[in-house]
Amino acid sequence: MPQEALYGIQTLRAVENFPISGLKPLPAFVDAVIWIKAAAASTHKRTGRLEAKLADAITDAAQEVLAGQHRDQFIVDVYQAGAGTSHNMNCNEVLANRANESLGHERGSYSPIHPNDHVNMAQSTNDVIPTAMRLAALAVLPPLLDAMQGLAESFRLKSEEFDGIIKSGRTHLQDATPIRLGQECGAYARTIARHRAKIAEAADWLRVMNIGGTAVGTGLNAEPAYPELMVEALRSITGLDLRVAEDRIQVMQSMGDIVTFSGAVRAFTLDLNKIANDIRLLASGPRTGLAEILLPEVQPGSSIMPGKVTPSIAVMVNQVCYQVLGLDTTVAMASEAGQLQLNVMMPVITHNIVFAVQILANATRVFDERCIAGLRADATQCAHWLERSPALVTALAPKIGYAAAAALAKEALATGLTVKELVTKKGILDAKELAEVLDLRAMTELGVPGESA
Repeated sequence: MPQEALYGIQTLRAVENFPISGLKPLPAFVDAVIWIKAAAASTHKRTGRLEAKLADAITDAAQEVLAGQHRDQFIVDVYQAGAGTSHNMNCNEVLANRANESLGHERGSYSPIHPNDHVNMAQSTNDVIPTAMRLAALAVLPPLLDAMQGLAESFRLKSEEFDGIIKSGRTHLQDATPIRLGQECGAYARTIARHRAKIAEAADWLRVMNIGGTAVGTGLNAEPAYPELMVEALRSITGLDLRVAEDRIQVMQSMGDIVTFSGAVRAFTLDLNKIANDIRLLASGPRTGLAEILLPEVQPGSSIMPGKVTPSIAVMVNQVCYQVLGLDTTVAMASEAGQLQLNVMMPVITHNIVFAVQILANATRVFDERCIAGLRADATQCAHWLERSPALVTALAPKIGYAAAAALAKEALATGLTVKELVTKKGILDAKELAEVLDLRAMTELGVPGESA
């Protein structure tokens, strides 16, 4: 063992056995397990099962870790032994050694505090890790919810700013009837807000704690009062709204709570990716694309083409979304892979869901702050495409019939004339009636243009 190590032989064996990725446990996962250890020590002190001096030493060691100390001592690879025993023991050993050291004993002596007998008292990896994975996910959730709220609000503000800009709608990437740029932005805002509510709702399932289930969920070696006291202590330590599981066996063997939450995150990710793609498309050009919006110039867009501006932030969002979708797939497949009373894939499930929430939160926040908040509209370009759109004939269909309107659309494309110019040239409608029917603003609202309400 290295002299400076606070971890012990079980951690070292795990490091030797699993030299896989070089990825260490995410800080949120470390925090979550340490919260559990601190809660257990205080609970056992309260019940008298653990001597106060020993319990206090464990709690003090846990507080050091939570304050940012000894972080280099959590060294087990993400891909490790089943269920997370190696990570659990890494935490047990670090706290035991640091607690013993604070009491004047040597590291590695495991006296008077033993990693298993005292730090892990009344616990099993099988109830610690399911509890920790939920705590970790809940802990990293607020930044995502905050970022989503910020992005939704930025789109809402843009919907007001751009409400007077009428442009061509597009379906199948073909010209469609008019829409206001503000309406597009408003729809994005509502999409994000709805996903935010759904993610928060899905996270409620994560608040159910199975700690006290020990090995298979039955609670062997845990006192009857222990589950309730543990959740009470975890509420106090974390500030999270937590509940005692009605069925600890069920929560231990099923990863359905995590999958439900990950699925809600996935649903938002799919829409966020679509929004980022839309922004890239609307900003395409500046001469050979749509160019209806202008993005903030955050950095040079090319190493060879001078003056090129690319949608760098939106592209970053795409990349993060693809990564999150892959992480969700891993969560889903690993969650199905449990057998009987335990899912041994919990380490990779935890890493993937926590990592997904963290990078998605960061990408959403940056998208908001460095792209959408500074979005500008090119009203002239929007009007340019709109007046040339053959889809404007849709407003004429109630007056002249679908077939005649379709013929006008084809003629407009063939001649290069606008729909308005063709109708005037052919004398299909007089000027007043034409102005009423082709009222572009009215075409973006419910109703039949040219007919009174």
